[in-house]
Amino acid sequence: MTGNPVDCTVKSTVALQIGDVVSDSFRPGVYITDVVFGEPVNIQEISFKNSYTAFLTVRVLRKEAGSEDGSTKWVTCVRNHCLMANPHTEEGSQDYFSIYRQQMLTQPDNVTTVRLIQRQPSSVWLNFNIEEIKIYPLVHEDSERDVPSWLSTITPVEEPLDLNGLPDPDEVSSSIQQMWALTEIMQSSQTSASIGRFDVDGSYDINLLSYT
Repeated sequence: MTGNPVDCTVKSTVALQIGDVVSDSFRPGVYITDVVFGEPVNIQEISFKNSYTAFLTVRVLRKEAGSEDGSTKWVTCVRNHCLMANPHTEEGSQDYFSIYRQQMLTQPDNVTTVRLIQRQPSSVWLNFNIEEIKIYPLVHEDSERDVPSWLSTITPVEEPLDLNGLPDPDEVSSSIQQMWALTEIMQSSQTSASIGRFDVDGSYDINLLSYT
């Protein structure tokens, strides 16, 4: 994902324990991690590294549009998203994942808190969670600042180049082909022995000499 993630506070993970926390020897199968923003955010992407979490549910607390009293409401954006093909095996247990806006059940706009509900039904793993949580804001594609500066210097396709004063490309191409053909002929007919101008069998032929 391009751009910078949103500044946020990732709170400590809380376990959902059924029964007495002190006496119950069974480990919890659900953990909850809250991510809090300083101001409302329109979310484009949530990325993270998995650590033996089998399923992930994402709920967001967002401000109601048009609400004068600033009321908020919890909504589910992602429900039981599968991170491990089989909760009892290693596949996907330590992979990086990204969940995009287009995959969510509802638009994550004006969000103040993201709640990540992690679930692992298998008793094989002693611990599980998600790490390296990063949340990226929605960036409008039609914004001028999103266009790289070097794109603005490209000559438009429909604008013809100024070729005044330059030789005809067809003539240049034809001349180059002729030069290449002559070079090939000379190389193929060239012998490896060095022959002098008037050298015949190691001596000069008197008939070949001329006086000036």
